[in-house]
Amino acid sequence: MTDVLTRELCVAGGRATSHEDAVREAGALLVASGAVAPPYVDGMLERERSMTTYMGNGLAIPHGTLDSAPHINRSAVCVVRYAQPIDWKGAPVRVVVGIAGADGRHLDVLSRIALVFADPAQAEQVAGAGTADELYALVGQVNSD
Repeated sequence: MTDVLTRELCVAGGRATSHEDAVREAGALLVASGAVAPPYVDGMLERERSMTTYMGNGLAIPHGTLDSAPHINRSAVCVVRYAQPIDWKGAPVRVVVGIAGADGRHLDVLSRIALVFADPAQAEQVAGAGTADELYALVGQVNSD
C-alpha cells in the first residue's frame, strides 16, 4: 500500500483537548486531502461512540463505520501528535492516526500501523516527534509493502 501517508497529512502540534475533538481534527485532515467526504468524519465519531479506537502505547486509530465507507474517495492515513496526552476514555493518547481504507482495505492499513506502534520504545519515539517531518519519517513505514 503506497501513498497512503503524505507529509501534508502529518501534524506534530495537534490542538484538540478531547478525544472527540481529536477525531474531528484527524477527520478534517482526511477531508482536506480529498481522501474522504465530510460525512466520513461523522462515521469516525459514530465508531468512537460505539467502541473505543484506543490501541495502547498512547495510540488511538479513529476510522469510520461500514456505513461511512461510501464517503471514502481513496485510502489515506493521517498522523496527529499531541504534546500533552489527551484523555481517551480514561487512557492517555499522544498520537492519533486517522484512517480511511478504500474498498475495505482499512484492515491492512490498521495492521501496518499496529506494527509501527507494537514496540513501546518506537511508540514513545513517535510521541516525542517534534516536527511533521519527523512524524512522516517514523510512521512512513506504513508505506512499505
